[in-house]
Amino acid sequence: MTGPQSQARRVIVAGLIGTSLEWYDFFLYGTAATLVFNKLFFPTFDPLAGTFLAFATFAVGFVARPVGGIVFGHFGDRVGRKNILVVTLLLMGIATVLIGALPGYASIGVAAPLLLVILRFLQGLGLGGEWGGAVLMSIEHGDARRRGFNASWPQVGVPAGNLLAAAMLGLMSVTLPEEAFLSWGWRVPFLLSGALVIVGLWIRLRIAESPLFSAVEQAGAKARMPVLDVLRAHPRALLSAIGARIGVDVAFYTFALFIVQYVANVHGLPRSVGLNAVLIGSAVQLVLIPLFGALSDRYGRRPVYLAGTVAAGVWIFAFFPLLDTRSPLLITVAAIVGLITHAAMYGPQAAFIAELFSTRLRYSGASMGYQIAGVLGGALAPSIALALLEATGGTVAISLYVLAALVLTVAGLAIAPETRDVDLAAGAAPSAAKG
Repeated sequence: MTGPQSQARRVIVAGLIGTSLEWYDFFLYGTAATLVFNKLFFPTFDPLAGTFLAFATFAVGFVARPVGGIVFGHFGDRVGRKNILVVTLLLMGIATVLIGALPGYASIGVAAPLLLVILRFLQGLGLGGEWGGAVLMSIEHGDARRRGFNASWPQVGVPAGNLLAAAMLGLMSVTLPEEAFLSWGWRVPFLLSGALVIVGLWIRLRIAESPLFSAVEQAGAKARMPVLDVLRAHPRALLSAIGARIGVDVAFYTFALFIVQYVANVHGLPRSVGLNAVLIGSAVQLVLIPLFGALSDRYGRRPVYLAGTVAAGVWIFAFFPLLDTRSPLLITVAAIVGLITHAAMYGPQAAFIAELFSTRLRYSGASMGYQIAGVLGGALAPSIALALLEATGGTVAISLYVLAALVLTVAGLAIAPETRDVDLAAGAAPSAAKG
């Protein structure tokens, strides 16, 4: 028989591997948008306009994420966490494989970008439901004193997926001639997603349902309309989750995605320079995200989260000057430090957001807060940064934009209670529950 600790470890491993695969799928699109999609799906536009349109399709996935969070959050609070995680993994995997098989504009004309948008929307739906379930399974199993650490492992799926996606596309772009890479090389990482999904499904089907959800189910206390109940019971918690998340997203997509486009298109450096910098920074995050999650178990969610927010606000003003040196070493330093500040925010974030909501509404509440902020933050960040760069001809405006988003994160933390010691079986943090 599997003991509670063994089951908790299995859930954490399942969450890490599953979210890594889903973020691999999601980041493949984001990285390919900067390198390939502007040329293959929007070839009738000049390079800058094509890149802007590619980023716009990237944003479609973020718009879909709150929809996925609401839909899958509803069923996660109604029928359980485990089955929803299987469905979201399948949805992401199928959409990603189809993107890899999609003909370009030269073959099917305007149907190519339209189909690309549809598949991107399906990716976003799957990811919108994925995050909440993976985090809830991690914190609702295991030792309550280690919730920050346990919940940080699904967060590690972000740099792990980014690392794998950047590595695969980087390998293809470095080893293949430009013509071969644009013709078929970029498709290989997308098609490989099918095999990875099979592995993820095998792991997720072997884990047990959340004991806290099972207790709610046995007590007959499940919410009929979780989304509406979140709005009625947890409005302040929802606002706190959205605010705390926005700056984290904007900073991350500046440090990990916009950097690739900036060093390649503005400074004319090889694609590998930006990709390698992100690869190294993501590798550092693999270690630091659980570390900061563990620190939040010791010192509290808000102090660790706030320290990362302040550090990111300071670093953004050094970030672009380092990129402008055109030195691969200094560009790598810029990415690494930026992603370290992100890890300090991201490590405690999952536990912080999930602990704001009661068990019967936790999937819907956490998913809504996280994914709505994704639209307001990450979805718009690359396009806004690009527009500010084009409008001003410099990067100061971009740095101020990132700083403003981080101020919203500080506000989100300020209106929330400290959630480290909340009894999840009893409900959410007291002041959060009152709204």
